[in-house]
Amino acid sequence: MKRILLIVIFKKNNTNFANSQQGNMSNTGVMTVNNDSKEIDLKDLFSLFISKLWIIILAVIIGGAGAFCYSKFVLPLQYSSHISMYVQSYTSFNENPDLNYNNINNSKQLINTYMEVLKDDAVMNAVGDKLSASFDEYVLSESLSIVDGKITPSSIRGCIAISSVTDTSALNLVATTKNAELSAAICNIVAKVAPSYLDEAVGVGQINTIDTAKVYNTPVAPNVKKNTAIGGLAAAFLVMVIIFLIDFFDNTIKESGWLGSRYKKAIIGEILDFGTDKKKNAENDSKYVKLTDKDVPFAVVESYKSIRTNISFALSPFEKKVFTVSSTNPGDGKSTTSANIAIALAQGGNKVLLIDADLRKSVQHKIFGLKNKKGLSTAISRMADLDECITKNVMDNLDVMTAGPIPPNPSELLASDSMTSILEKLSEQYATIIIDTPPVNVVTDSMELAKNVSGIIMVIRYGVTTTDDIEAAMKKVEFSQMNMLGFIMNDVKSKHGGKYYSKYRYKYYKYKKGYGYGYGYGYGYGYGASPEETTDDSSDTDEKNDTAPKKESSSSSEKKDSAPKKESSASSEKKKSSSGSHHHSGKSSNRHKHKKGGK
Repeated sequence: MKRILLIVIFKKNNTNFANSQQGNMSNTGVMTVNNDSKEIDLKDLFSLFISKLWIIILAVIIGGAGAFCYSKFVLPLQYSSHISMYVQSYTSFNENPDLNYNNINNSKQLINTYMEVLKDDAVMNAVGDKLSASFDEYVLSESLSIVDGKITPSSIRGCIAISSVTDTSALNLVATTKNAELSAAICNIVAKVAPSYLDEAVGVGQINTIDTAKVYNTPVAPNVKKNTAIGGLAAAFLVMVIIFLIDFFDNTIKESGWLGSRYKKAIIGEILDFGTDKKKNAENDSKYVKLTDKDVPFAVVESYKSIRTNISFALSPFEKKVFTVSSTNPGDGKSTTSANIAIALAQGGNKVLLIDADLRKSVQHKIFGLKNKKGLSTAISRMADLDECITKNVMDNLDVMTAGPIPPNPSELLASDSMTSILEKLSEQYATIIIDTPPVNVVTDSMELAKNVSGIIMVIRYGVTTTDDIEAAMKKVEFSQMNMLGFIMNDVKSKHGGKYYSKYRYKYYKYKKGYGYGYGYGYGYGYGASPEETTDDSSDTDEKNDTAPKKESSSSSEKKDSAPKKESSASSEKKKSSSGSHHHSGKSSNRHKHKKGGK
């Protein structure tokens, strides 16, 4: 099936515009244009409007309500009256039908002339004089303009509408004012003064009327229903135009396919938006989500498994399995993504080390609930032994080196020979090393590691990172001769990604019913410590230590319960009775658990 594309040409040097080859309009209904054009699919445009449907509906309601109120309470009532006039030539009818036909044609030719004469100022002045004699000045001033005690011809001309009836020699005169009697009077006066002025000006034919204009007290305007509908439709159209223009000039990244083809780099993966549950975040005082959390959606878990596979392929040509994870700007979620990549790689059976090289604003110790007194900064400056700076077995196959105290010279430390020797030593101990580095467009720390790593993975945030941000980051990566492994698009809206796993979401939710999807990445990346960020984050480890004695006590109680009692070998019936009592106690314990769960 042919897809109909709407091609909008706009001359602008913007890298977000679709790349297409130069060409001409073909028979398929698609036109290819140069790089200065943006190609818009009508299907995507329809999806855009559907996604903003609530805004359009709200605009219709507001526009319709505004038009209704304006028509009902602001606009004055208008009353109309009409009269019909018939044009005749001087030739009388006879028995010859051809002559009668010519007579009608002559009458039709006079109509246009009569219509112009009736709108002349002389006729309008005559009508105005008669109206002044028949109506009070206050009544006339409501509908007509009065200057120096005389009604202006233009105001009368604005109240009347003269038209010809198709295929006839009739003229229809309609007058509309704020007063029903005034409208009827205008029609009757025009019909009365018209013959004398037409005879004087044209001198051919005559105009006749059969009846007089009547007073109609039913207002013809405003039409409240019509104005309400027009107001709603106009508001909807205006909002749709604004939505289209905003989307058209939006240069944020929303298509991973375009990103990969534009820069000829691999798309390592897409991570769906978790959503944001403010109540849970407020209770937990945590804005970071690990892959091992029980509330992480199934599609996100599968996304990280796919990322794990893609990273393995990307690193296969390199002997050193060391790479950095960065972003263009703060707030793109690169630290949380780094932590979850490390978890995913560790779950695959690899011995993984995660290094927090964001020495200015470290986050990994908060994500894993670790202390940050010793870390990368103390290891590089040789203020502590390397092994003391690494937290072992944070998870199975996963060790973490936190950033440590903030040094005065982070870039210099990362570019030092000590950092190189540390990475060489650690590369022999770990299958994969992940380095969380600061944003590329903010500081140059990531680029200082170019000679020590196999490449860099850039985290892009859906709908936030712009093409200008990526262009600036790519220039820095190319200038430092750093290998670009690919992109990870983070915070992708569900309708744009994870289509393959959509059929599993409902089943997964049934098993996880009661767990919300309201967790999101912590994007509050900014330099300069805040009171929230300087607080001690070792509460998680304290809780773990507090729960340790409980586990020991429970295990000891289990051992006591499982210890065999000294019984005589001959009392087999006692064993049966004891087994029966155990069975009974099991039932009672199940009841107790059921009651506890019900509470």
